[in-house]
Amino acid sequence: MEYKQVQQIAKDTIKFAKKNIKPGMNLLEVREMCEEKMLELGADSFWYWDIGAFVFAGDETTVSVSGKQYITSNRIIGENDIITVDLSPQKNNIWGDYARTIIIENGIVIDNNVKNAEWRNGLIMEDRLHKELLDFVKPETTFEELYFHINKMITKHGFINLDFMGNLGHSIVKNKDYRVYIEKGNKQKLSEVSYFTFEPHIGVSGSKYGYKKENIYYFENGKPVEL
Repeated sequence: MEYKQVQQIAKDTIKFAKKNIKPGMNLLEVREMCEEKMLELGADSFWYWDIGAFVFAGDETTVSVSGKQYITSNRIIGENDIITVDLSPQKNNIWGDYARTIIIENGIVIDNNVKNAEWRNGLIMEDRLHKELLDFVKPETTFEELYFHINKMITKHGFINLDFMGNLGHSIVKNKDYRVYIEKGNKQKLSEVSYFTFEPHIGVSGSKYGYKKENIYYFENGKPVEL
């Protein structure tokens, strides 16, 4: 199985989640639903601490925690709510890694035309950051250069980086302990790894809400491409 196929398992699971998440469900149910779907679609395990789906809602969306410490809460999803789902499927030791912030308004998952201005602005900023990655990154760009460039943009637009380690993503490898990060001090070129994630976890200072959008990228003909 190829990386694109495993990543597709994650993408299809998010689509499934958007159709099936409803107010009144608790986050444990959402996690179980996503993990069962990934296994049904062909994953054989979950590479990040054996957790397939990290799920947060409401003011938990600002929380950034290692998988070692993560506990899924039994929080109930409301009629108007914000949910982060971060997926880690694996098949034959090949990883997928994909996250989205999902918005529910008036009991329905909203993909476009989010009415809550704060939530809408968070999603727009995530899209901007991913577009900036595609515009900025070259094969010679280092992990550190990307780290400084994106964090500067996050701050410029009035947001903060919520990641507990301050990084913005990592290489895709076979063992989670061998990952290298989009962080200060990493002078390695992005093109020296086969695939890397970009997953800015951002919020506004003092706000209860956080946003996350994660894709895997790689270089094709010298340009970054989403897997």
